[in-house]
Formats: sequence, C-alpha cells, structure tokens
Amino acid sequence: MIRVALTGALGRMGTLVIQELSKQNDMDLVAGLDIIGEGKPLSRDVTAAHASKIKEILSQTNPDVLIDFTEPNAAVNNVLSATENDVNLVVGTTGFKRDQLETMRNAINGKVAAVISPNFSVGVNVFWKLIALAAENLKDFDVEVIEAHHNQKKDAPSGTALAVVEILKKTLGDIEVVSGRDGSCLRGKEIGMHAIRAGDIVGDHIVLFAGPGERLEIKHQAHSRMAFASGAIKAARWVVGARTGIYSMADVIGSR
Repeated sequence: MIRVALTGALGRMGTLVIQELSKQNDMDLVAGLDIIGEGKPLSRDVTAAHASKIKEILSQTNPDVLIDFTEPNAAVNNVLSATENDVNLVVGTTGFKRDQLETMRNAINGKVAAVISPNFSVGVNVFWKLIALAAENLKDFDVEVIEAHHNQKKDAPSGTALAVVEILKKTLGDIEVVSGRDGSCLRGKEIGMHAIRAGDIVGDHIVLFAGPGERLEIKHQAHSRMAFASGAIKAARWVVGARTGIYSMADVIGSR
C-alpha cells in the first residue's frame, strides 16, 4: 500500500486529490495538512493537521510520497521537510521564482524522487508535444500564447503557459516575450503572451501560429480540475518506484 501525505489538503485541488485517493486500491491517505481547518475530517482515519506541523507529521506517519498543491513559499518549505524525512514528492504548485526552484532542486537531488509539473493533465502533456512539432515546422510564423483561468488564480502567466514559452524557445531561440500590448507599436520577432482571469474558468490554453494567408491554433481546455487530480495520483504511484532525481509528467506518461 502506498502511503500518501497531502499539503493544501482543504484547497480546491487537495479536496479532489482526496476524492481520487479514496478510489485507489493500492493507495492510502495517512496525513493531510493545511493552514486552515485543523481537526477537520479528511477521511475515515485522517483529520487535517496544521501546516506548521509538517516535519512532525511526516516523521509520525512515514508516508511514501507527499503531494503538494499549495503556494510557492509554503511549497518550498514542504519540499525541504519531505527531503529531510526521505519522502518522495509530487509538486503541482506553480508560480515559483528561479531561486525557489533552485532551492528545491538542491534539496531533492540525491535524496528522493520528485515529479514537478505546472500541469498534471495527460492532455496538456500531449498539447506540449504538439506545440513543439508545430514550432519546428512553422518557424517563420508569428506566435501568440493565450491562457485563461478563474479570478482567484494569483500567478500570471500560468505555469502551463510559461512551459509553452520554454518549448517554443527551444526551436525559435531566446526571443523576446511580450506580455500584452498597449499603444502604437509594430509586432517584432517575439512571442505574445496574454493572461485572462475571469469567473470560474478551470484552465484554457491556446497557442496561435499565424502566417501568410493561414493560421494554426492548438488548444487545450480543462473542463474539470479532476483531470489534474487524477494525473497527480498517477504521478504519485509512479514516483514511489523511481530513482532519486527530478522528473516531469512526460516521464510519468512515457511521452519522451
């Protein structure tokens, strides 16, 4: 039985991860932490613990993997606590700064296995592959990236959109990224980036390639966060048997 701990247990994603975990025959929730709702039942045997007690909880419950859906500062602390307790990781938090990513990498390497991804949807990981293929064949086309999320999402652009930009740059070179446009200016050799925050949009991503007389749009829409939760469960099952190191969702689904 794979023993799972969860941070951000009472958030949007945490709640769905717990629902998905309850359906698994080979996985068991042994701990859930959040900054709110201490003592609230999460499953038949587990109640929410305060996030500040993470080191104590991980030591007591001895999980095989920690799934993290929180916010960047909390996630860094959770990763450090997990590595200190030899707990493997699945990190779905987005919005990290470069130094935060470096801190996590240094803590993880040689200690545990970790899957870190801005998006755990299987469809999005195929979406990224299609974008790479299109960029390779449409190098002279203008490229625009448009993403839309709910009005409570704090980071912009989304982690998924930033991953798109990195994929594009591998083919197009380290060209300028322009976030939105204002005033009178001609489009140069650039990647346009546009972020929408409205209503309860789960997650839409469009990459538009436009050339003379034609355009190609590659689009992914998440209808439910359950797509992310089920992917995180898949990653948690996979990472327990992986060698130490940092992996992506592409490694989990075998798409590279």
